Amino acid sequence: MKNEKLQTLAKIFGVVACLYLFLIGIGGMGASFKGEFKDTAARLLEATSSPMVGLFIGILATTIVQSSSTTTSLIVGLVAAGAVDVGGAIFMVMGANVGTTVTAKIVSLGHITRKSEFRRAFAASSVHDTFNLITVALVLPLEYSFHFIERMARYMGSMFIDVTGVTKPENYLKKITKPVIEWLGNTLDSELWLLIVSVLITFFMLFAIVKLLQSLVLKKLESFFDAYLFRNAAIAFIVGMCLTVLVQSSSITTSLIVPLAGAGVLRLPQIFPFTIGANIGTTVTGLLAALAAASAVTVLPGEPMPKEVVAGATVAFAHLLFNCAGALIFLPFKPIRDLPVKFAEGLAELCLRNRVIPVVFIVLVFYLIPIGVTWNTIAKAFKKGQAPVEQTLPSGIDADANGSKPKEGKAIQKGE
Repeated sequence: MKNEKLQTLAKIFGVVACLYLFLIGIGGMGASFKGEFKDTAARLLEATSSPMVGLFIGILATTIVQSSSTTTSLIVGLVAAGAVDVGGAIFMVMGANVGTTVTAKIVSLGHITRKSEFRRAFAASSVHDTFNLITVALVLPLEYSFHFIERMARYMGSMFIDVTGVTKPENYLKKITKPVIEWLGNTLDSELWLLIVSVLITFFMLFAIVKLLQSLVLKKLESFFDAYLFRNAAIAFIVGMCLTVLVQSSSITTSLIVPLAGAGVLRLPQIFPFTIGANIGTTVTGLLAALAAASAVTVLPGEPMPKEVVAGATVAFAHLLFNCAGALIFLPFKPIRDLPVKFAEGLAELCLRNRVIPVVFIVLVFYLIPIGVTWNTIAKAFKKGQAPVEQTLPSGIDADANGSKPKEGKAIQKGE
């Protein structure tokens, strides 16, 4: 019993330490983009200006790291550093919401050898991505045309920065993180290495936080995951939201219920509100990242607030507003709430025809299509940002006696 208490205390201390290092990682990312990476940032702005490219970048990045919390935190850090535009980042966050659903899909493949179980498990995993895809299809065109999420998020982000006071010189978050960030920058003595190390710190610390919280919370709650907790939509929604806030990962919470659905313990109408709550709960990580990014900047009384500071918080609140918009569209009315459920059931029935279909679906939707959409656009943006290299002409070649330039009046460029 005593050892168990010591282990619990050690895990709590580990969560606090990892959270501190997570804030260091976000701050280090911002510091690395203030020097030689300004040109890279400009090219990233160009690459993410298209809403569809931004959307698929978010999908691809999240399917690779298996966590929308990690992707959103990195996006917030990049926006706060001026490397990514707010408008493009909002579409990337939408894509992150879709990409995070791949984890539950992969978990459902564990039931593929048992036909009835697989039908229920794959349908349960499909509820999440179906909901996010429909929400994106409805909200993305409206956001692109009217920017209503961005406008509301900017206002909320400004209020958030003012209320928390993280940009003030006496802010305690700044005092405990700034010395370590500066030491890290001086030790590495390279903005490239500072960026690489900061991204790695952010990724691994968030991964460690999720694992520690999972061992602290989920193991104690698994015995209570029965139909009682999902007896109505409101309770399922609150359970999904609170549980995701506690473990900082919607992928974990939604994947947890897939085996329960496969065993027939939970039905899809019970699972759907839970996944919507998980979507909202996962936005807390982005708000933490916005706090960390804002704390790296000091704003003295009377000075204007740098736009990058508010931009990071804007993206975090855009993530929250997007997920809340999806909840408001589907939760109030049962006929609308049933649409993603029916679509998920139909997709599960289709996948039962051949075991190759679900694997092809996952690879195609979450990997191949995003790669195909984003590859050329990003490559062109970076290629366009490269200046042509001029070569010096040997004297006497196409030059007159006075050593003037060639008659064509242009330098020979590399590759011509």
